[in-house]
Amino acid sequence: MNPLRPARILAIETSCDETACAVIENGRALLASTVASQMDIHARYGGVFPEVASRQHVLSIVPVVEETLSKAHLTFSEIDAIAVTRGPGLAGSLVVGVNAAKGLSIGAGLPLIGVNHLEGHLYSAWVYNSGESIPEEPQFPLVVLLVSGGHSELNLMTDHLTYKRLGSTLDDAAGEAFDKVARLLGLPYPGGPSVQRAAEDGDPKRFQFPRAWLEGTWNFSFSGVKTAVLREAKGFESKGRPLPVSDMAASFQAAVVDVLFNKTMKAAQEFGAKEVLVAGGVSANRLLRETFRNQSEYKVHIPPLFLCTDNAAMIASAGYYRFAFGQTSSLDIDITPTWPLS
Repeated sequence: MNPLRPARILAIETSCDETACAVIENGRALLASTVASQMDIHARYGGVFPEVASRQHVLSIVPVVEETLSKAHLTFSEIDAIAVTRGPGLAGSLVVGVNAAKGLSIGAGLPLIGVNHLEGHLYSAWVYNSGESIPEEPQFPLVVLLVSGGHSELNLMTDHLTYKRLGSTLDDAAGEAFDKVARLLGLPYPGGPSVQRAAEDGDPKRFQFPRAWLEGTWNFSFSGVKTAVLREAKGFESKGRPLPVSDMAASFQAAVVDVLFNKTMKAAQEFGAKEVLVAGGVSANRLLRETFRNQSEYKVHIPPLFLCTDNAAMIASAGYYRFAFGQTSSLDIDITPTWPLS
């Protein structure tokens, strides 16, 4: 039984190129979720074009909110608070979501809750679809591997909303490395899924790409493995030989997953974690998920695939816990494009 006060939270997420809205009940039960993707729009640019993203959010935000309430069979009179992503993210995209949330807060007379996008990714592990069996919620203390876009970091989560950063990336994050390597190999955007697909038919042992262990710290570095892929690719091109794309993708992916997994497990041991949580866009990677699930030392919480990438359900969940602990925001809150988790 949830010891916190019951509440339904409607959340808006526009930190990058997904216009999303969701309604969560009591922090966990997902009543409705809508995501309007811009992936096809940005694919032609090989990455997210910020101005295009913000303009598309303006077009999509009202229909997305209306569709979500319709799916949930709710009106604003049955919502307790409005949550919204304040950052980190693209400034132009964040402004659209925050302003929409402020308008809804004023118009419906509901409290406003500004949420950190990274915190949202962590709380995606608490979410389940309403009407389905209720999974066990993560148990504290947790060691959390957060691998989302430009972020790769390890955190110790000792209670709700309580984090201590153990280490983070010193250069390229894992997600950035996937995108850059995909471009080197001539694979389409977004890079993560493209590298994974290419790696399915590859030999992960053909290339011994480096692992930056950074002994004595909990930090990450993926620029070296990216540079190693570039060096190999240039070697093949200089000899007029075709790139062994599948083998290079598989070997690169294996190197990244090896570091992420082993450093997370060592941190869990070092800090006495009960369980492990893996979240963020890169947590959708099949090899990473299988590697964590194939070990038996710790129970590992990884959100379902539809909650790994940007969505509003995770913002609603994090917003609920902020609201339940009496934390709300004033209407003069601003966006925070570089807002750290801890």
